[in-house]
Amino acid sequence: MIKRMDHFTIVTDQLDNTHSFYTELLGLEEGPRPPFPVPGYWLYAGKQAVLHVVGVDQMPEPRRGALDHMAFHAEGFSETLDHLDKAGIPYRIIRAPGDIRTWQVFMFDPNGVEVELDFEAAERAPADWKVRGRVTASGADTS
Repeated sequence: MIKRMDHFTIVTDQLDNTHSFYTELLGLEEGPRPPFPVPGYWLYAGKQAVLHVVGVDQMPEPRRGALDHMAFHAEGFSETLDHLDKAGIPYRIIRAPGDIRTWQVFMFDPNGVEVELDFEAAERAPADWKVRGRVTASGADTS
């Protein structure tokens, strides 16, 4: 039945900050969106809308869902770390165990949603990768 993941949706009362995080920081591009009667936008990775963002004046209570995190395949591991550092975004790096050994970078968006960027195992890491980022599971800076 299921062929692939289509998109994630974020509901936010921080529409502008969320837009900046995903476009300016992570490189998604805003693209076509149906004329829904609520504010928001669709963000694309290439031709695929991977993130739908819906703007609200006040976050719904109770919050919906139990999404743990969203992950994107990415390129340019060292350059991405430099970009995150320059923007002051805390993150943590994991080198996946086992044979595949991909690089994983975790951070939180302005809404508290955890975002994972996955990089190929063959990408070169900076020599100081074990001490970079310093974000905990709660999003707190540990440096």
